[in-house]
Parts: sequence; C-alpha cells; structure tokens
Amino acid sequence: MSHSHSSEPPRTTLAAVLASFRRAIAGIALMSGVVNVLALTGSFFMLQVYDRVIPGRSVPTLVGLTVFAGTLFIFQGVLELVRSRLLVRIGMALDARLSGQVYTALMRLPLRTKLPGDGLQSLRDLDQVRSFLSSTGPTALFDLPWMPLYLTICFLFHFWIGMTALAGAIVLAGLTLLAEVRTREPAKRANSQAAARNTLAEATRRNAEVLQAMGFGARIAERWSGVNADYLNTNATASDLAGTLGTISKVLRMMLQSGILAIGAYLVIHQQATAGIMIASSIMMSRALAPVELAIAHWKGFVSARQAWTRLSQLLAMLPQTATSVSLPAPVSALAVESISVTPPGERRAVVQDVGFALEKGAGLGVVGPSASGKSSLVRAIAGIWLPIRGTVRLDGATLDQWSLEELGNHVGYLPQDVQLFDGTIAENIARFEPRPPSHKILAAARAAGVHDLVVHLPEGYETRIGEAGAALSAGQRQRIALARALYGDPFLVILDEPNSNLDAEGEAALAAAIEGVRARGGIAVVVAHRPSALASLDQVLVMANGRVQAFGPKNEVLGKVTRPGGVPLKVVSGPEEATQ
Repeated sequence: MSHSHSSEPPRTTLAAVLASFRRAIAGIALMSGVVNVLALTGSFFMLQVYDRVIPGRSVPTLVGLTVFAGTLFIFQGVLELVRSRLLVRIGMALDARLSGQVYTALMRLPLRTKLPGDGLQSLRDLDQVRSFLSSTGPTALFDLPWMPLYLTICFLFHFWIGMTALAGAIVLAGLTLLAEVRTREPAKRANSQAAARNTLAEATRRNAEVLQAMGFGARIAERWSGVNADYLNTNATASDLAGTLGTISKVLRMMLQSGILAIGAYLVIHQQATAGIMIASSIMMSRALAPVELAIAHWKGFVSARQAWTRLSQLLAMLPQTATSVSLPAPVSALAVESISVTPPGERRAVVQDVGFALEKGAGLGVVGPSASGKSSLVRAIAGIWLPIRGTVRLDGATLDQWSLEELGNHVGYLPQDVQLFDGTIAENIARFEPRPPSHKILAAARAAGVHDLVVHLPEGYETRIGEAGAALSAGQRQRIALARALYGDPFLVILDEPNSNLDAEGEAALAAAIEGVRARGGIAVVVAHRPSALASLDQVLVMANGRVQAFGPKNEVLGKVTRPGGVPLKVVSGPEEATQ
C-alpha cells in the first residue's frame, strides 16, 4: 500500500513571498511617481492663475487651465484609487499565500517549543501585516522618495522659500525618528500584554464550570481586570506618543505653511517673487511634507507590522520544509524504539531517558509506572508528536521523518489522555475530517471501537453535531468516539494513552475488543495502562520509573518480577490509587 504524496504545501520565506509581488510593487512605485508628478498640478494652476490669468484678465485661458487641471486631478484620483486597491490585493494575496503555512506552524510549533500567550500570535501577526499593507500607511513609503523633487522646485521659486521647506522637512524627519525610538518598546509591551490577556480569557472560557461551581470567578475576573488595565495603560502610552507626535507634526506643518506664505509675501513686497509663486510655494511645501506627516500618523501601525513581520519570519524559519520525494510503503511488520530521550517542548530536563525496545506485528504492549514516570512523554515520541533529543523511532526500519506528516498519520492511531474533538459531525470526527470518506471505513472504525450502537441511538446518528470540543457528548462518549478515530483506516500502530479513564464496564469491554482487533489484524497496540483491565488484552509490559525502563518483556514474567517497596509483588504499576497488589 502506497499513498500518493499529498503532504503540506511547499514552505517559503516571507521575503520570497513578498518578492513574488515585485511586479505589482514596481507598478505601485511607477503609479506613485506619476501621482507625485500630477500632485504638482495644484501649485502650477495657482501659479498660472495669479501670474497670467488675473493680470491678463483672460477668461478663455482660465477656462482652459481649469479644464486641463481638472482632467489631471481626475487622472491623479484614479491612479491613487488603483494604487490603494492594489495594496489591498497584495495584502490579501500575502495572506492567502501564507495563511496555510502559518496555520500549520500554529499546529506544529507547540510540539516543538513552549509558546508564550495563547498560541494564536502567529495568526494575529499575519492579520497585522495584511492590515498595514491594506492601509494608506505604505503609500507614505512610496511618496517619501519624491520629497526632493518638491524641495528642488521650492528652491527654484526662491532660495529662502526652499530653505524654509528644507528646514520643515528636517524637523519632521526628526519627529519620525523620535516616533521610531519612543514607540518601539511600548508597542512590544502592549503586544505581549495583549497575549497574556487573551490567554487568561481563553482559560476562563475553558474552565467556566469550575469557576461557577467553586465560586472563585470573581477573583479570576479581578485578575483579568489587572491584566487588562496593564494592557490598556501600555497601549494608551503607545497611542499617546503616536498621537502627540502626530499633532506636533500637524501643527508644525500648518505653521510652516503660514510661515512660507509670510516669507512669500515679504518677497512679493520686495518684488523678488510674484503672488503666484507665493501661493504655489505654500501648496508645494504642504505636498512635500505630507508623506512625512502620513508616515508619523501611521507609525504605530508600521512598528506593529514590522514586529509582526519579524516574528513571522522567525516562526517560518523554525519549521523548515520536510517533504520527501519518495512515498514509502505502509509499515506492516515492526516498531523499533532505539535509545530515545525526550524533553517536553521548551524544556531542558529529559523526562524519558535512553528507552529502547522492539515489537513485532500483532504485539500488544502495556506501558505502566507511577505518575510522572514518563509514560505519556514516551508514547508521544513513539507517535511522532514530540521529537526525541536522542535516539530514533522506526517503523519497518524507516525513521518517522521519512514519511510526510499526512502519510505517517495514515499509519498511526493515537488516543491522548485529554480527548479533544472538533466541532462537526460524529462521522467527520471519526474520519479525521477526510474529504468524502467511504462510509464502510467509518462504520468499521465505529464497530471496532464498540461505539456504533451508541451512535445510531442518537437522534441524528452519525450526522450528530458534537459542538466545540465535543461539548454535546459525555466524557465517556467522547473517549469512545476518539478511540474510533484512532482506529479509522486500520492504522498499523495504535497508541492509546490511558484509554479507559472515562469508560464504564461496557466501554472497557469494547476497548479490550478493539485492542484484540488491532493485534489480530497484524497491527501493534501500545497502551498506557491506567487500570488493571487495560492490560488484559496485552501480551507485553514495559515498566517505567523516573523516565527510565525498569523492566520489559512478557506480561506475566515482568509483573511477577517487579515489586513495590517492601517486596510486595506488583500486578499493575500505575498511580498509587490505581495500583493493585
């Protein structure tokens, strides 16, 4: 059996994605050049009106100039509209190109490292970059290179007019640099505090029953109010800085505009300039300084987008492409765990150390041991969820990374301790949301898990919608449906982590039958034992303590040898409340 290679999409860097839009960006730059040349229309229209039309009292010239200027203004407006829409489309295209990759990172990164906040920062970062690209902020970056053109024309009008405009440009550029220095840290702090606030809000939503039952919701609400107040204060600081600098730049521009009019009037009085030059230079300077003022107004958004861009770049670099060019056949014979050591994501302390064993097809292994002995960490590494820091896990001799994630998933069934289902129908959850799954495969998995009769007695059967996280079902029902999901497609390796923690007697009988079914068809079952009944269908046992293997071999032989403190034979090694002598 060989699956076609339909693994995750090719991964790329943010810079490469942005480079793919270079023709569109070049088009925007070209349009910006035309727009900035057309922006001279107002100044030269005023110049002609004051210096030619009014002295000559020529109405036809005025009409001609008005029609010509109006046409140029319309053309300028059309170009600015196209430019803004093109920026919106670039933002949307960037999101479309990266959203799948960012979502995959959101899914995989918690298994590689410890994430701050609620783990959704990457999606917010992508939204931030897209929103900034779709705003008027980037237009300032395209208009800034044209400032020298306006300043040069101001100098052509008169030296002192040019000097006034240049002084204004220097002061506003200084304000821009000040905005960069002063808003960087508050923006970063506001972002981290927003993440902390969202984390607490999500934890509150998940634990609503506990808060209601034990009455400490008000205390958590008080804590949230404190976190929220910190966020609001930091955000207000950043906004105040940006707002203050924006107001200063606006007032300064108005003062400069009036100042240049005053200088123009002085030059007109001394017959060193015309009235047209006086008015045109005022408009010209306003246009020259507009991009700087726009940049200051959008500086907070620019800083946030730049920080988001940096985080996204680091995120995508952490998860390089792992696609393989050859699709391996489905494993059918053996599992080998070769001296693996495991640390939880983001931690340094190894919770599993130098564990090794081998299983042949048809084997059933029970992993037992006291709490915090490393049982769940071990099976996570066997399932390919956590990467061992040392050693390897092999199926039929091939390391797990030789399969794509999707292909490996077809060969692995996994039931975690903390069962999580997705909002959708029971059929969709059992079929792992496979598009157009064969009904016979869903029914086979449900029957193997002993959940078929339970499902068909529900009002809508397999089409029953289970709500977010399976809220419409009991804990036992969720666990049995998750067991059916683990068995879907007859995977070779089935890993069950404390699978009977929420099961009644009927559910435990179904679980035992499911494990026997896996073994009977030539699969391998690995079960973290929580109760004695979980070992009934297994033939081998691995005993763990303090992250190391204490014993491994045939069930009766191992359980006969292992003793608890005091020399009492141990039939099942588990948590103290579950251990039986």
